[in-house]
Amino acid sequence: MGHFARLQLVGRISYYVGWIALVCGGIVHLNFARAMFLKIDLSQRNLFELSVVCFLICVASELRALAINGVANNRNEIHGMTKSQAA
Repeated sequence: MGHFARLQLVGRISYYVGWIALVCGGIVHLNFARAMFLKIDLSQRNLFELSVVCFLICVASELRALAINGVANNRNEIHGMTKSQAA
């Protein structure tokens, strides 16, 4: 598994975990299953903070993956141009 694929996988996983945490925070806010989340020491604020952190990790992973892919494409284009000009 390459660096680009690994970064996209981390971004995808953190994206879904962020949405799950956000939905769970909404459920706590609407007073559904509040006792269950309080028994495992997860408050509404903790769930919201978890979702924000997951979304930030997701955005950072995707941007870094795109930057690495863009650098790789630029290198291929530069090497391709020099080879075609030399021929």
